[in-house]
Amino acid sequence: MAANDSSTTGTEAAGWPLLIGLGIAQIVSWGTIYYSFALLLQPLQRELGASQSVIVGAYSMALLVSGLAAPLIGRSIDRRGGRGVMTAGSLAAAVLFALLSRVESLIALYLIWIGLGVAMAATLYEPAFAVLTQTYGARYRRAITVLTLFGGFASTVFWPLTAALIERFGWRDALLWLALINLLFNVPVHAGLLPNAAAPRDAPVLASGQSAGVRFFDRVFLALALALLGQALVMSALAVHLLALLGTRGMTPVAAAGIGALVGPMQVLGRVIEFLISGRASAVRVGRIVVLLLPLALLTLYGAGTQWLPLVLFAVLYGGGNGAMTIVRGAVPVELWGRARYGATLGGLATPAMLARASGPIVASLLWASVGGYDAVLLVLAAVAVLAAFTFHVAVRGRHA
Repeated sequence: MAANDSSTTGTEAAGWPLLIGLGIAQIVSWGTIYYSFALLLQPLQRELGASQSVIVGAYSMALLVSGLAAPLIGRSIDRRGGRGVMTAGSLAAAVLFALLSRVESLIALYLIWIGLGVAMAATLYEPAFAVLTQTYGARYRRAITVLTLFGGFASTVFWPLTAALIERFGWRDALLWLALINLLFNVPVHAGLLPNAAAPRDAPVLASGQSAGVRFFDRVFLALALALLGQALVMSALAVHLLALLGTRGMTPVAAAGIGALVGPMQVLGRVIEFLISGRASAVRVGRIVVLLLPLALLTLYGAGTQWLPLVLFAVLYGGGNGAMTIVRGAVPVELWGRARYGATLGGLATPAMLARASGPIVASLLWASVGGYDAVLLVLAAVAVLAAFTFHVAVRGRHA
């Protein structure tokens, strides 16, 4: 991204304000829309008098809607750029959090989270990756890595911040603060910094000579989609249930939140390592390694009990693998199919992944209720992670070895 590089366009050279602003906006979007629910779960149960699975169902509905909206949003960014889409998504998040702060019924809860699902699809990594791929051309992978270095701090910043806001103001007024953060920061960033240009029409043909652009639902696409689906199911289940899981083992809320907060820096560490080796290893090659870290992390958590050393090792494996996998998810489609229709391709891959994110928390809740404990849940999730690793290797077999 150096300005004196002859291959750097004017848009690329001026891209550091975009990267920094969009990166901080990703912390806000992930921290408020995605991660805050884990801390809202128990207050919503008490306020609305509903079971855990019913409340988690609203969040799962948001993830389902996000997955269904992703291809449409991706195609819109391919055609018109990301400014309008991401600005509207941030504005919607602000309005919907304000409405959520006054929710009194389950119907209203579900309707608000359906709206927040659309806001997810318009503000989280997929639309941001599409914007950066349009803006940075061949340097898209490093731009994605820099963006995700910011995003990795979302849980680290917003779990403690949201917990402090709930303790100080109560959960309802805490949501007003989250709404205000989206309104005063994310809306101006997305409206003022994002380019409003469509994808380049001359996206290059791959070096291998294959035509640019994905053929949806061929063997490679389906295998990659299944791998991302499995990874997303496991990670969404842990995002909602990790603190409760540690609590059932006798850890205090503060100690459990400390382990959860450690995941964010480990995500950043994984992305830093990916950044350092990106010039020497393709995203496919990196992906072959990092998909193995998730099942190892789950098995470590299964045997950790409340011992700090194995719990920290779990956070290192889980956070580092998750951090690097975020970049792999954004870069592998370019290595397989080129940059043509990238937004639509990423949206197509995001749909099954978001469906898995939608089902992961509720499946884990139902499984927990049926067996009365989290040990069996962890073993099932580990099996899903092994299947995801296998299908990823099937998808990229013979590619960029």
